[in-house]
Amino acid sequence: MTFFNPFSIPIVFLSILSFLNLTTPAPGANYLYHICANTTFSANSLYKSSLNSLLSSLSSNATHNLEFYNTTAGQSTSNPLYGLFLCRGDVTSEICRGCVAAATKDIANKCSREKVAVIWYDECMIRYSNESIFSTVIVRPGVYLLNEQNITNQDQFNKLVNTTMTSLAGQASDVPIGAKKFGTNKVNISAFQTLYSLVQCTPDLSSTDCNLCLQTAINRLPICCGGKQGGRVLFPSCNIIYELYPFYNTPGLQPPPPPTSVGGQEGKSKMSTATIVAIVAPISISMVLFIVGCCFLTRRGKKKDNVVEEESACDITTVESLQFDFVTIESATNKFAGDNKLGEGGFGQVYKGTFPNKQEIAVKRLSKSSGQGTEQFKNEVLVVAQLQHRNLARLLGFCMEREEKILVYEFVPNKSLDYILYDPKKQGLLDWSRRYNIIGGISRGIQYLHQDSRIRIIHRDLKASNILLDADLNPKISDFGMARIFGIDQTQGNTSRIVGTYGYMSPEYAMHGKFSVKSDVYSFGVLVLEIISGKKNSNFFELEGAEDLLSYAWMNWRDGRPLELLDPILGDSFSRDEVMRCIHIGLLCVQEDPAERPTMETIVLILNSSSITLPSPQQPAFFVKKDTKKPRKGLESNKSTSKSMPLSVNEASITKLHPR
Repeated sequence: MTFFNPFSIPIVFLSILSFLNLTTPAPGANYLYHICANTTFSANSLYKSSLNSLLSSLSSNATHNLEFYNTTAGQSTSNPLYGLFLCRGDVTSEICRGCVAAATKDIANKCSREKVAVIWYDECMIRYSNESIFSTVIVRPGVYLLNEQNITNQDQFNKLVNTTMTSLAGQASDVPIGAKKFGTNKVNISAFQTLYSLVQCTPDLSSTDCNLCLQTAINRLPICCGGKQGGRVLFPSCNIIYELYPFYNTPGLQPPPPPTSVGGQEGKSKMSTATIVAIVAPISISMVLFIVGCCFLTRRGKKKDNVVEEESACDITTVESLQFDFVTIESATNKFAGDNKLGEGGFGQVYKGTFPNKQEIAVKRLSKSSGQGTEQFKNEVLVVAQLQHRNLARLLGFCMEREEKILVYEFVPNKSLDYILYDPKKQGLLDWSRRYNIIGGISRGIQYLHQDSRIRIIHRDLKASNILLDADLNPKISDFGMARIFGIDQTQGNTSRIVGTYGYMSPEYAMHGKFSVKSDVYSFGVLVLEIISGKKNSNFFELEGAEDLLSYAWMNWRDGRPLELLDPILGDSFSRDEVMRCIHIGLLCVQEDPAERPTMETIVLILNSSSITLPSPQQPAFFVKKDTKKPRKGLESNKSTSKSMPLSVNEASITKLHPR
């Protein structure tokens, strides 16, 4: 008979704990992942000095029992660095300090010469940038970790995760700016399983931005972690976690205290040593095995997910956070049913779809004859995936399976601007206040592309059919297949293959292949004049000696009757000052010399101020009198087309960008 020696329990337990200490990081410093941008600086530059100062400030302020802290560093206002740290809302001050101290050292080594970086630990996050990151919601890049173990009844479990997380996100975000935006929750799945959830935002976000960030993360869960026993999404501005074990620290989830020997009066029974051993031994062994198992699964899950993230950074065709499988898209659109078709163009078809969580989507299914090849398709994904603005169509994902190229966008119920603006039966929906709002929204969206986003983007195909309208008729710029990415200091590009739509192209681009931010400004000017008049430039009928809409607008302006350009359907319900300002802006934008055209920043300023004095516009490009027999300057034909010109696969310029 083998006897169990109760005195061996502490020895076995400590041995396993010693093993765990040798194979896991120190408390408060459990590294998860990091990303460095590809913009570098020299080792002896001012940036290096600023970065050292910034990281030192973050580390020292973590000792003040702060869970969140942001600051700037830099020896001049032209080269500032912005940084912050955020500790998980349930960790102690000691663990927070330890995590921030470890993270500042780690990020200094891993991203020693990059101007932008973010590093995630289980207990904290640190990020810095040479552009302001304060009070701004950022969901790129994203890191996704998952527990590889599958759950039974996956559909029901996924719905429970979504419902629980959505409710928790609403509660955590519904606090003032500066307050702790953190929440945890547990829900019983069965008598044997409990779902534990955690959400958190940086406190400098508004309630709306925090909830937007968390909802974006929640929408990623079915893609990365659907049907798994645990998962987390890490964004620079927020993070979410769910597991089937109590991973966060709350008083109610601490292990119960060990049983104590209760003394009594002489003659009353006491609990025997053998009984205590019989109770404590199995519990201790179970706890040890549980801890070992959790460590193993967590490490295994993290390792696998990190590998996926690294692969996705190299090639967009690998499995990554934005990729949908074809079956999911096919199911959402009811196998691309005709009843779900929203529209069709030279690129292919657009369908309405609905995910199982009731989220509506717009599915852009490219035809094989669309002219948008794999490179151009990748270009659109690379560009749009990095953009976050209320006046840009939001990309939810993509699919490249079975020779299919599919883009998944947020659904907007009112289709595109041209669908309403040029339809005599519908254009009455666009009164002047709505048209003015659309002009302002488009200008803000382009300004973001040109100046305020993390990368400078030239759209190159701005037109009414690429402006989507949401339920409130707010504009969203879409279709980035022709877009080009510029370096921060780059102002102009050149190409031998012209892409875009005649009628919206600037003359320097149509004739010489030169494009810049001023090319988009020209297209914006054409759009403004179309919105004011309700007429399409490419289908303009000759009026009073004017061959196109630009000529007609210029002649009316020159002759002192600019309001004759206004759409008659508006009647007298308009602001004369706003209309005059928009006509003036439109004509300034379509001037032949790019240097004479205003920037989008100036345009946004003009639209928001009535006190700015504007220069007189010059004669627009392609201005031709009716009796002129020559074709339009620089064009082989004066015929316009509504279709985008096909782009050669070899012409597409794709800049590989490391996510910020």
